[in-house]
Amino acid sequence: MFHLIFGRGQNAVVANGLGGTSLINANVFMEADKKTLAMNAWPPQIRENPDVLDEYYKKAEAVLQPEAYPDDAPKLAKLELLQKQAEILGHADRFKRVRQTTRFRDGPNSTGVEMSASSLTGQDVTGVNDGSKNSTLVTYLADAWNWGAEMFCECEVRHVEKCKNDEGYLVFFAWHGRNRGWFKANLHGDLMWVHAKKAVFLGAGAIASTEILLRSKAMGLEMSPEVGQNMSGNGDILAFGYNTDQPVNAIGRAVPEPGRPVGPCITGVIDCRDITDNPLDGFVIEEGAVPHALAHLLQVMLDLMPGSVTPKQEKDSVMERTKAAMARYGSRFLGPYYQGGAVAKTQVYLVMSHDSNQAVLSLQDDKPVLEFLGVARSSHVNHLNKLMAKATEAVGGTLVHNPFFALMGQQVTVHPIGGACMAHDNTGNTGVTNHVGEVFTGDGPETYPGLIVTDAAVIPTALGANPFATITALAERSVEAYAKSQGLTISEEPNGILDLFGAPQHPPTVPPTPEQELDEEQTFMSASQVIESASAVQASGFGFTEVMSGYIHYDKQLKSDDRETYELAYRTARSRCENARFFLSVQAFDVDQTLAHHQHRGMLTGTFACASIPGSPFMVQRGEFNLFILNNKAPGTRNLTYDFDMRGVDGRRLHFHGYKVVDSSVALSVRGFWKATTTLYVTVSEYEAGCTADPDDEDAWRRGTVLARGIMHIKPTDFFSEILTMTPTGSTLLKKAVGASKFLTFFTRKSLGLLMAPLAKLQYPSQSYSGYINPTLPDQTVTVVASDGVATKLQVWEPTAYPDNDPSQVRNLFMIPGAAVDHQIYALPTIPFNAVNYFTRAGYRVFVTVHRIGQLMVAENMHTTYDARLDLRACLEHIRKVHGSAKVYTVAHCMGSVAFSTGLLDGTIPSDWILGITCSQVFMNPIWGPANMAKVLAGPIPMDKLYTALAGTWFNCSTSPDDKLIQRVVNQLLRLYPQSRKEMCTNAACHRCSLVFGRCWNHANLNEATHRQIDRFFGGVNMRLLNLLMKQGYEGHVMTNGPEYTRLDTDENVQRLKGIPFLLFVGRDNAVLSPEATERTYERLCDTFGTVGPDGGEYKRRVVPGYGHLDPWMGRNAWKDVYPFVREEVDRVVRGETYKFVEPDDRFKAMVEDGTMLY
Repeated sequence: MFHLIFGRGQNAVVANGLGGTSLINANVFMEADKKTLAMNAWPPQIRENPDVLDEYYKKAEAVLQPEAYPDDAPKLAKLELLQKQAEILGHADRFKRVRQTTRFRDGPNSTGVEMSASSLTGQDVTGVNDGSKNSTLVTYLADAWNWGAEMFCECEVRHVEKCKNDEGYLVFFAWHGRNRGWFKANLHGDLMWVHAKKAVFLGAGAIASTEILLRSKAMGLEMSPEVGQNMSGNGDILAFGYNTDQPVNAIGRAVPEPGRPVGPCITGVIDCRDITDNPLDGFVIEEGAVPHALAHLLQVMLDLMPGSVTPKQEKDSVMERTKAAMARYGSRFLGPYYQGGAVAKTQVYLVMSHDSNQAVLSLQDDKPVLEFLGVARSSHVNHLNKLMAKATEAVGGTLVHNPFFALMGQQVTVHPIGGACMAHDNTGNTGVTNHVGEVFTGDGPETYPGLIVTDAAVIPTALGANPFATITALAERSVEAYAKSQGLTISEEPNGILDLFGAPQHPPTVPPTPEQELDEEQTFMSASQVIESASAVQASGFGFTEVMSGYIHYDKQLKSDDRETYELAYRTARSRCENARFFLSVQAFDVDQTLAHHQHRGMLTGTFACASIPGSPFMVQRGEFNLFILNNKAPGTRNLTYDFDMRGVDGRRLHFHGYKVVDSSVALSVRGFWKATTTLYVTVSEYEAGCTADPDDEDAWRRGTVLARGIMHIKPTDFFSEILTMTPTGSTLLKKAVGASKFLTFFTRKSLGLLMAPLAKLQYPSQSYSGYINPTLPDQTVTVVASDGVATKLQVWEPTAYPDNDPSQVRNLFMIPGAAVDHQIYALPTIPFNAVNYFTRAGYRVFVTVHRIGQLMVAENMHTTYDARLDLRACLEHIRKVHGSAKVYTVAHCMGSVAFSTGLLDGTIPSDWILGITCSQVFMNPIWGPANMAKVLAGPIPMDKLYTALAGTWFNCSTSPDDKLIQRVVNQLLRLYPQSRKEMCTNAACHRCSLVFGRCWNHANLNEATHRQIDRFFGGVNMRLLNLLMKQGYEGHVMTNGPEYTRLDTDENVQRLKGIPFLLFVGRDNAVLSPEATERTYERLCDTFGTVGPDGGEYKRRVVPGYGHLDPWMGRNAWKDVYPFVREEVDRVVRGETYKFVEPDDRFKAMVEDGTMLY
C-alpha cells in the first residue's frame, strides 16, 4: 500500500490502493486560507473570488463529515504538549484542534457505510482498521459503487489517446494481475485499453496523474508544455522533539490502551498562516503519531541521526542530565512504550508551509523521475527549524530531523501537488488545465472536452496546509462544471445503509445487447459461471502468463492450414517486418475440473498486437487455452491451443486461433521438445457470429474468412519469466504441484542456465595493453617535494593551440585528481579525446598533480587528504616559480578537491594564489551517497577496522586469480554487491572499486577498453585514509587527521575563500557522493558571501544528467557533455566575459565532423 517515491531533493509518500492516499493520510480537513487562494498562481475565476470554493468545501464537508477531537474525549498528552509549545512560541491564540475525518462515534457515515468510533491508537497513517477512518474509500467510492460504478484494481493507467474515429478517449492500462510484472519489457509495452465514450476523470494523485499526462503527450496527445512543471511538496517538513521532559505518548499501538490513548494521528495545530500579509510566510505546525510498525526503529533512528539540535547542556543540572540519560536507556532496554522512556516523551512535528514550487516530474526511459531540486526556501526552512528547535528545547527535548533529511538532506512530503496546474490566465501557456481541470490542447485556451483532472495535480501552488479538503473541493467543482456542460443533474438522493458485501442498491445500467454482441454476452456469462462454481467449492487452481512474438502476414489468400503455408507466411512477414506479439495470462479456476476435462481448459486474458492488421492492438477477454489436448487427426500428437475473439482499438472484432504441435518427433530430443512447445502456428480470421457458442467444437475457428497467418515463438528469456509467473493455488501442496508440473519438467534445464548467469566467470586484469587509442604522454614530469619531505609527481602538458594564434595568451590550468587515481583520469588513453587534449587545444598549459593519496607507491604510507594539501601547495609553488606569480585556475575532483579545500581553509594554500575553482562532485562538504552511507552505518565493526584485521592496511583495487585467499574471497563475495541490472558487470577490479568508493560511473558511459583495464587507472587506498573519508562523508565536513578530527569549514576559515569564483558540478547518478555535497557548499558560499554587490561571489552549481562520479572525466562522451561547460567557466574567469572560444582546425575538429567522435 505504501509507495515511497525517492525524488531528487525531496521524497514523496503516497498510497497504492483503492482509495488512494486517503487510506494513509492523517484525516486532517483544513481549508486553504483566502490569501493563498488569491495568489497570482490561481486562475482568475478563483483568485479574484477566493470565496468561490466555499460552497464546494461545504459539499466536501457533507460527505467527509470532519470534526475536531471532542472536548469530552480523553485527554491526549501530545495535544496538551503542543498547546504548551504554542504558548512558548507566543502563538497560543493560534493553537486549535484540527477538524478531521476520523470518526469519534459509532454509526453510519454520510454515504451509509457503518463506521466505528476511533480506538485512539494513533495508527491512522497505516490505514487503521478500527472502522473510524472516513476515507474516500468509504465515502465517495462507496457512494459511486452503490450507484453503479464498476471498479477494477491492479490496473495501472499508462496513457490516454483521443479516439480517431469515434468520440471519447482510449485509456491504455497495464494489468498487474497474474504476476504479469515478471515481464518487465511487456508489462508497460503491451497495454490493455478501455474506450471511455464521453469523459475521463484523472484522479490518480498529483504524481500519477501527471505521469499519465506526460506519457499521453509523448504518445501524441497535444497539450501544454507546462505538464510536469511547478510541482510542490506543499512545504512539508517532518521532525521529532526527542526525549522531552514531559510525557507525549505519540507512539501508535496495535491494540488500544484505554488508560493512555494515543489519539488520532494529528489532533492539534498551531496555525500561523495569517502571521504576515505575505501568504508565503504562512505555515502550520501539527503534532503527530508514529505508527506501531516503526516504534522499535524509532529509538535507533533518533539516537543515530546526524544533525540533531540538542538543548544547551550548560543550563541543565546534573540531575536533569541524568534524568534525560535514564529516559534514553529506559527506552533502549524496556522498549518504546516504557512510560518514562525517551521515545514515549518524543513529540512528532509535521509542518506545512510554502516551498518554491519548482519541482519537476519528467519521463526518463519511460519512467517518472521526480526532481525537487531547489525545493527549499532556505531562510524560511531555517526559520521553521529554529521554531521547532525552540519549542523542543523549551520542554527539554532534542530536535531530530526526519531520516531522509538527516542522512541525505532530503525532506519528505506526504502532500505532493501540482504537475498539471491550473493556468493563471486560462491558457496552456501558463498551465496544463483550466479553472475546472479540463486539459488544454496546447498553449491556447482550447481544452479537450471531458478530459478532466480532479486531484492535487491541478493545484498550482503550495497551500501551507493539509490539502485534503482543497483537493476534494476542487474535484467537486470540476465534476459539477462537467455535469452542467452536459446538461446532467447530479442526484442528491441519500443512500440507505450499505451492505458492502452484497449487491449495490443501484446496480449498473446495462443497455440492451445488440444482436452482433450476443456472443460476447454469452462468453461473459459462461466465464462468470466458471468462476462462481470454483468459488463455491473452494477449488484450487493455477495460472501463468506468457509472451510470444513472431511474424504474421496479412493476406486473405493464405487459406491452407498446413505447415508450409504458415512457414511461407512467416518468411514473407519477416521480410516485410510484419511483427506480431501477444501478452496473455492463463488461469484455470478449478484445477481438478481442468485436468479431468479432455480439453484441459483455461481462460485467456491479455493483448495481441500486429501492426499490419487493421485495428491493432487488440484486447483479449475470456479466451480459451487448451493444455495438451489430444489431436485426433494425428496419432501420438497433442496440441496446446489458443482460441479467442479480440477487439481492436477501432472497435473491430476478429478471431485468433493458434496451436502448438507436440508429436513423436520430440522424443529424446530436448531441442526438439523446446522447439515444439515454443512454436505457435497462428490464424487470424474475420469474426464469425456463433463460432464460440460451442466451446467443445475444436474446428469452429475454421469457419471465419482467413485474414492472416504466421508463426510465433517463445524467446528463452520470456520462458524464464513465464516460469516465475506460474502460481498454483489450492488447499494442499499436492494440488498446487499438479497444476504446474507439466510445465516445470520442461522448464527446469533452461531455468537453471538462466538462473546461474550471475555466477559467470570473473574478468581479471590482463598483462597486455589494448585499446590505447589516444596515448597522452606528458611533455614534462616534475618531481615536487612537499614541506614534510614527501615527493610526488607533477605532469605537464604544453598547449597545442593558442588563442588568436598568440602564444602570449597561454594560461596555466592546475588539475587535481581524486584518491587512488593519477593523471590518467584527465589524460585517459582509451578514449578518442580526453580532458588534457581538450584543454591544451583551448590554449592552456595543463598541470596534473599525482599526489600522495593517488596512484603512487607513497600512497601506502598511511597518508590522508589532509596530508595531501602539502603536495598541492608544493605544486602551486613550482608553477609560480617557473611561470610567474599570476593566479592559477584549478580544477579538482573528488578527494583531490577535498584535499584542496583543507589547504585553502586552514591557510596552507594562500587563497590569493587561486584565480578560480571548478569542483567535481565535492569541495568542503563531503557527504556519502546512500550506498556508502549504509556501509558507514553497517555492522558493529567499521569496515576499515574489519579489513585491517583481516587483510592489512592497504586495499588494492587491482587483483588477480592468484591473490591471497582473503582477496579471492572478497572477489567472490563482490559478485553479490547490490547493483541495478544495467550496472552489473564481471570485472573484478570494477567490483573492488565499487566496494571501497562506491560505483564510480554509469557503465554505459565507459567504453569497453576503459572498463576492461580499469585496474590500470586505479591504485588503492590505505585504511587511515579510508577511516578519515568515512568520518568526513558521514558528518559532512572536511577535517584534520585523527584523533582530533578538527572540523575545518568553520566560518572563520570559510572567509579565506572570499573572492574566488566557484563552479561546482555533480553527476546526477553519482553513487559515491550525494548531490548535497556540492549543494551544501554552494549554499554556504552564497549565504556567506552573497551573489550580488561588491562583496558578492561568482558561484555556480550544475547537475550533469546521465553521469555518475568519474565518468564526467573518463566517459566516452564527456568531450561533449562535460568538458565544454567546464572550459566555458575557465575561459570566463581566466580570459574574461567577452572572450569567445574559437575551435582550432585540428584533429579533434576533424573527428567530430567525420563522425568518429559521435558514439
